[in-house]
Amino acid sequence: MILTNLQNTARIEALHPRFKQLFDYVKSHDILHMECGRIELDGDNLFINNANPECMPAEKQVLEVHRDYIDVQILLEGRETMGWKALEDVTDEVKPYDPEGDCALYADRPTSWLHLVPGQVAVFFPEDAHAPIIGEGKIRKMIGKVKIEEK
Repeated sequence: MILTNLQNTARIEALHPRFKQLFDYVKSHDILHMECGRIELDGDNLFINNANPECMPAEKQVLEVHRDYIDVQILLEGRETMGWKALEDVTDEVKPYDPEGDCALYADRPTSWLHLVPGQVAVFFPEDAHAPIIGEGKIRKMIGKVKIEEK
């Protein structure tokens, strides 16, 4: 997991060949004022889910895990808390991995917490179980989905 500010993403762009394309797009477009939904940058290899979710209490949110995609979550408006726990430490599976949705869910409690403000970026790799959208009220955020292996 990586936590940084959008203006400092140059340091992590070398970690995946699609990171620079994603961050260049985000920095040059006003995603906050774009319609919610999917923004395609390179088909299923790289896209953005532009979202306006309702936050929920920490005790009601579960951890999610992905295998095929890296999540690059950027808060655009509001405040969001996210929980984190190492994949090797999760045990309480509530939804087995579904390859179609690239997601498994776990009811374990996070071991660490992130409190994001607009402009902050949280990058979650497959080994990072994470519980997003914790807090109160609606927020605006985008989730960059970066395919680990291109097809």
